[in-house]
Amino acid sequence: MPELPEVETTMRALGARLVGRRIERLVQRRPDLRFPLPEHLEARLVGRTVEGFSRRAKYIQCFLEGGLALLLHLGMSGRLLFDGEPRGAHEHLTFGFDDGTTLRFVDPRRFGMLDLVPAADLAAHRWLVHLGLEPLDPGFDGAALGRALAGRRTALKPALMDQRRVVGVGNIYASESLFRAGLSPSRPAGSLEEAEAERLAGAIREVLLEAIEAGGSSLRDYVQADGELGNFQRNFRVYDRAGAPCPRCGRAIERIVQGARATFWCRDCQR
Repeated sequence: MPELPEVETTMRALGARLVGRRIERLVQRRPDLRFPLPEHLEARLVGRTVEGFSRRAKYIQCFLEGGLALLLHLGMSGRLLFDGEPRGAHEHLTFGFDDGTTLRFVDPRRFGMLDLVPAADLAAHRWLVHLGLEPLDPGFDGAALGRALAGRRTALKPALMDQRRVVGVGNIYASESLFRAGLSPSRPAGSLEEAEAERLAGAIREVLLEAIEAGGSSLRDYVQADGELGNFQRNFRVYDRAGAPCPRCGRAIERIVQGARATFWCRDCQR
């Protein structure tokens, strides 16, 4: 599933190309993705100008003329791709803009989501209202992270992936952040001391910003909006490197399973 860096990279690419552009056509090829698509979507969108974009967790928010907002989630395999050839049966929505740009919503597994709502109501939307801390916000620090994890007995890595606590830190970036912070993925989430929480908050921000700069990580389905691969997978220190030497101590990276997800870590460097 695309994580925060991949969604942020996609959102920035959309903003660079589409702000100020008017939607001139929409081709909708099915009534639903993960959930039913909004009724009369074409009639409600065509003719509106794109005014801006933002991101909340793994959701892209597209603000439209007239106070409306498109809320998009890429799901497990969704991609938003500019121009190029049609993508066949998995291209469920095709947007055309006044400058000739085409945007294709391609989603083979159909776990993506799209809704159209008043922009003023976004914060209370059922997909957003429960979400936790934004790790790229200025207020995200050790104190905020410590409060979000306080009292949690669950293991640290699954707790970081709980979107009610911290948003966007999925499987890849949780493993990478815990390694940089020198913290075991299995210790209780609520056991962090003040200095450890500060170290982890800094590592999360550092990893996410580096991944955004690299265009995200391309492992299976994800590509950038221009079709290019992300490159952060070349910088993995522990993720998907079971058996390889730790870049700090040389001990073999280990793989464990937490909450049905693979975790990669160094037993000597992470406590």
